Amino acid sequence: MFDSPRPEVVVALPGTGSDAHFARRAFEPACTALGLELIAVDPEPGALIAGYRAALDTAAARGPVLAAGISLGAAVAVEWASSRDPADVSGVIAALPAWTGPDTAHCPATLSASVTAAQLRAHGLEPVVARMRESSPRWLADALTRSWRAQWPGLPAALEEAAQYKWPDASLLDGLAAPLAVVAAADDPVHPVTVGREWAHRAARSVITEITLDQLGADPAVLGRLGLRYAR
Repeated sequence: MFDSPRPEVVVALPGTGSDAHFARRAFEPACTALGLELIAVDPEPGALIAGYRAALDTAAARGPVLAAGISLGAAVAVEWASSRDPADVSGVIAALPAWTGPDTAHCPATLSASVTAAQLRAHGLEPVVARMRESSPRWLADALTRSWRAQWPGLPAALEEAAQYKWPDASLLDGLAAPLAVVAAADDPVHPVTVGREWAHRAARSVITEITLDQLGADPAVLGRLGLRYAR
């Protein structure tokens, strides 16, 4: 465990297309066990990134924040933490980071968000949900079916905003002062484990734990247990 201020609150940011429900499943059990309040943020189509940043800013007015993000949420958490006074940040949990740097032409997560948004605009929600369910593990298909339906009809706009996001570059990670706990999946093609290893290598106060997608699917709370073991 790193030497950092105890968080007043943990703010959980979901990944692209996901929602507060999954973020809560990922982080709430560990927070409850440690007596920490969790705020799980729902995406705001039309103000996705701004909504995440606003939630972190609001929480920081109460005291040190542990910013816990998944995929896109991890990127926003790292970016936010790097811009704040160290007294505002207890640490960062970066689960399943997908890319490093603003050139996302070959980022699998960015490409997936862009393609899915185009399919939704062309074919509507339910046909795209049906195709997604055919090609995804059951746990992921169920989570995305719930969140996609909840975000419709703003979902394509949210996915397009995510696809245009410029991921944190190497220099930002090199200069990150807050403790960083990375949780990466060794077999995830959309969030390559090499990215998680790079983030942990670059950040000065960091640790990485690697899991499998089967582990995540069986128990999403593994993200919180592993992340909160270090970044708090």
